[in-house]
Amino acid sequence: MVPQTISELIDEVAAVWPDQLACVDVDRRVTYRELRDEIVRAGAALAASGVRKDDTIALWAPNGLEWITVSFGAAYVGARVVPLNTRYRADEAADILRRSHAKILFTVNGFLGHDYAASLRARAHELPRLQATVLLRGEGEGTVSFATFMCRGDGLPNVTVTGDDVSHIQYTSGTTGQAKGAMLCHRAMVGTTRDWIANVGLRRGDRYLIVSPFFHISGHKTGVLACVTAGATMYPQAVFDPVVVMQRVQDERITVLPGPPTIYQSLLEHPRRHEFDLSSLQLAVTGAASIPAVLIGRMFDELGFDRVISAYGITETTGVVTMCRPGDDRATIAATSGRVVSGVEIEIAPLTDGSEQQREGNAGEILVRGYNVMRGYLDDPDATREAIDSDGWFHTGDVGWLDEAGNLRITDRIKDLFIVGGFNVYPAEIEAMLLTHPAVAAAAVVGAPDERMGEVGVAFVVARYTIDGDELIDWCRERLANFKAPRRVHFVDALPVNASGKVTKFELRALLE
Repeated sequence: MVPQTISELIDEVAAVWPDQLACVDVDRRVTYRELRDEIVRAGAALAASGVRKDDTIALWAPNGLEWITVSFGAAYVGARVVPLNTRYRADEAADILRRSHAKILFTVNGFLGHDYAASLRARAHELPRLQATVLLRGEGEGTVSFATFMCRGDGLPNVTVTGDDVSHIQYTSGTTGQAKGAMLCHRAMVGTTRDWIANVGLRRGDRYLIVSPFFHISGHKTGVLACVTAGATMYPQAVFDPVVVMQRVQDERITVLPGPPTIYQSLLEHPRRHEFDLSSLQLAVTGAASIPAVLIGRMFDELGFDRVISAYGITETTGVVTMCRPGDDRATIAATSGRVVSGVEIEIAPLTDGSEQQREGNAGEILVRGYNVMRGYLDDPDATREAIDSDGWFHTGDVGWLDEAGNLRITDRIKDLFIVGGFNVYPAEIEAMLLTHPAVAAAAVVGAPDERMGEVGVAFVVARYTIDGDELIDWCRERLANFKAPRRVHFVDALPVNASGKVTKFELRALLE
């Protein structure tokens, strides 16, 4: 029987390939049998800690074996996993913990200089449902050590988990500035992962360096879950450092290295690249931003990849909609996001707003329908109805068109989001924060092209009194994750608006050209 849940998938791979190396993390090397045993222990510990089916647990930690163990352990008791961005500040994390009703938080102390648990202590009164904080590594005041947690349970409860049950609540920034929790189901998680590995050619024995953060769907699904599905070996990478990555590729003979275009650009431009043997690299999967054709060529010719695949997917579609396939030519890989995957439909809806959207081919809004579409947004029926129409089509807010071969070409975005190094950023959230500064009378944020990051935020500000732009950027960085903070500030006398009073951001973008 084809697995329909994450726990069924883990049971299957442990039975079929028990001695296959599953994960290499720092000095630990575990097989799939050993990994499954650890995951089951984590599930039993969750149950002993009072976690029941449809309860939520949160993970606020970098890539690592413990993250994998806990997140998969939740699948055995029917709990929902809420991944938190490690770049979040305490206010951002507390908001999601509160709205997701998280029962236990798993975190770390010291990553990127942050004590995550300590940063939340002053907000404990805002989190009445949070019963415990477990440190995956180390110890801290008012927390439970991971070793203590793992000793709690002695067996899994008798819980029925189906493919239609929610496995993850993946928060994604909203155009209103408040993150929304997309509810993703087991069947969609395991099914889209099967399609993903079939299309990219991931194989048993591949050595996969997972540089995409686990809190992102590309890290925990098309990274961790893909390795489990294929019987590949996971190499979690907590922080992307070009030299460290190249050293691991050389030492571990890494074959698979997916990520946003920025990581490949960083490797190609690094002055020490030629000191390392990268000849083991075979497969790259990228997306999240427009990809220069010259970059695709250099990935083949200079980094030595045999296969480079581009793809399109967003959180609400469980990360997968369209993909290129092995054998596609370089022009197709660079200019398109490939063809729709099995079990999923795509439709291009005419644009009706008459705005500044680019018309190319038969361009329109990209709609998606299929088993991959989220259940909805947690506790937000209005936002769910706005996103998913009565016929089941999810409105992505992205603009594109299909060529004669069925390849999707993305040309613009209806929504204002831009993508910084693979992370979605919504201007509304940054604008709302800027407006709380006493010097800011009005603000608008747009994405601007950046050679290294793909795009970065640029703020246009109407100031009440004189303030230095760098000072305003630093102020934002104290209150927002670093990737959200604008990199430049332009002061203007007024923001351009249309007849209805809406800021015409295409005029602001034109000022950057």
